[in-house]
Amino acid sequence: MEAVFILEQVLNGLLVGSYYLLIALGLSLIFSLGGIVNLSHGAFYAIGAYLGVEIANRFGFAAAFVASPVLVALIGLAVERFLFRRFYREDPILSLLLTFGMAMVIEQAIRMIWGAAPIPFGIPSWLTGVLFVGDFIYPYYRLAMLAVAALCVIGIWLLLNRTAFGKIVKAGVQDPDMVGVLGIPLAPVMGAMVGLGLGLAALAGVMLAPITGIHPAMGSQIIIAAFVVVVIGGLGSFWGVVLAACLVGVVRGLAVYFVPPAAEASMYLLMVLVLLLRPRGLLGERFKRLEA
Repeated sequence: MEAVFILEQVLNGLLVGSYYLLIALGLSLIFSLGGIVNLSHGAFYAIGAYLGVEIANRFGFAAAFVASPVLVALIGLAVERFLFRRFYREDPILSLLLTFGMAMVIEQAIRMIWGAAPIPFGIPSWLTGVLFVGDFIYPYYRLAMLAVAALCVIGIWLLLNRTAFGKIVKAGVQDPDMVGVLGIPLAPVMGAMVGLGLGLAALAGVMLAPITGIHPAMGSQIIIAAFVVVVIGGLGSFWGVVLAACLVGVVRGLAVYFVPPAAEASMYLLMVLVLLLRPRGLLGERFKRLEA
């Protein structure tokens, strides 16, 4: 019986890691190519959740699951074109100030539009119920979230490694000046990466909303954990972020079971340990900022 409880906690940890992963992947992709540390990333996660509620109330959860990330991705294209693009060649502190200000503005805008009180968001009826395998019990919705996160990882890996777009992205990360010399503009590619990154954050918001509820500060609460995952995995490393998200989630899940008071602190203790042994993270890579 105890083994079953531990397995459930591991799966719960992987669930937590899955939405950390979706947010952290977007952070890592944007930073790797453009050198922008996006402190407003969590705010777009919150926007995705709130838009998901509005769309679900009118067209159903399935429509919200698709439409909310797409809408936030389109917002991301505009943000990159009119804001981020001005800061690729500037001092990184300026982009930090910009995105910090954006996060504050978005959070207050959410309070003005939807109010400060939490908003409930129910699990769709076709995903309610639980899986029984002997003594093992686990909700279908949580299993679906794990499956969606896995599909996202596979899809992004294929995009980056099996398409011409991905080859340009990888070349831009390694040597943006050479890509520019070859006559390939990186600015549109960066726009697509920002849209993809923010769309992933919105997807995490829609997926997590039925479990935790929705409130204006949800973005500022999760962004710290996402940065922890990126730091543990290593800046610029795709698989480093995936590994770190799974590791952080499992460690947190086991801490909830064995040492509940240390559950929230477990990810920070893990980060300290990893940085002591590998200062660049588990699979950190060298990279250059976008210059064109």
